[in-house]
Amino acid sequence: MKKKITLKTKNNRYSINIEPNSMVKNLTSIISQNKKVVFLIDKKVFYIFKKLKNYKNQKYIIIDCSEKLKSFSNYEKISEEILDLEIDRRTIIVAIGGGTLGDLSGFIASTILRGVDLILFPTTLLSQVDSSIGGKNGINSRSGKNLIGTFYQPKLVLIDPKILKTLSKREILSGYAEIIKHGIINDIKFFNWLNKNSKKILNLNSEVISQAIYKSIIIKRKYVLKDEKENLKNNNSRAILNFGHTFGHALETYYKYNKKLTHGEAISIGMIIAAILSYKLGYLPLNHLNNIKNHFKLNNLPMSDNKMFNEKIFKIIEKDKKNDNKKINFVLIKKIGSAFLSNNLNLNKIKKTLK
Repeated sequence: MKKKITLKTKNNRYSINIEPNSMVKNLTSIISQNKKVVFLIDKKVFYIFKKLKNYKNQKYIIIDCSEKLKSFSNYEKISEEILDLEIDRRTIIVAIGGGTLGDLSGFIASTILRGVDLILFPTTLLSQVDSSIGGKNGINSRSGKNLIGTFYQPKLVLIDPKILKTLSKREILSGYAEIIKHGIINDIKFFNWLNKNSKKILNLNSEVISQAIYKSIIIKRKYVLKDEKENLKNNNSRAILNFGHTFGHALETYYKYNKKLTHGEAISIGMIIAAILSYKLGYLPLNHLNNIKNHFKLNNLPMSDNKMFNEKIFKIIEKDKKNDNKKINFVLIKKIGSAFLSNNLNLNKIKKTLK
């Protein structure tokens, strides 16, 4: 079953299409309709690209993807490779891969020749429900994750849930962390639906996972439409989508983006910390905290890390891009389905509360 979502921002309007078994058909269509296309392809899914009859005649770059891909050196290297292909401003960059490739491709598309069109084919669950939606892109620095980047909306996002069958269980669970996040911050009915259907999602039941992807995108779209560039400092702020990301990104930075933690695993731990903090500050009822914890336990989502309160973690949090005038803009929850942006916390208060 095909589902279509339209995302309209101030200056852009594009479609997000969800359709099983559609990747080869959609790639063929892009090639037939556009003369100038450069494909950036995660080497893990290159086998799909090879199904195209004329793939050898296309301009493409095969990329070895991990979170370490998002660096200045790789940004420069891949940009130069694209420029060597004699592109112009009518060229379309098509990114086929997960969130790291999408983030880097978006940053390249927004800056090369001062901006060319971008189409995203997200191939991981995490990128399908989160990172390919809304136009955020960027690379990491020594100081932290995603501190260098732009807001740059794609022209089209094409999602094929069937591609998820190639992923490991760890990668599926990593993406599921972002799905449950959407229920926690915005929709208790969706959270309860996930309680009933999480096992089907993790086992890649086609109908159920398509519905989970669709609902996640609808929730994320709500915040992007109200606050495309995270300018607001209220409960409509796009920053609400960063629930779990303050500690989660700090953990990823601490581990230098290695395989110790995936992005979803780090965010999972960050969400539990944020929920506990919400409870200890008097916002979140104990039964809601326990419901969140029980869901995470039931689905084997990580809930802690022995370095999560390391002093170096707090040093990294000090440099979080969401901070304002030494105040930590921290996403907390009042109940499942209701998140808010707290801007009256500092590191000392967070440390004392979490002890």
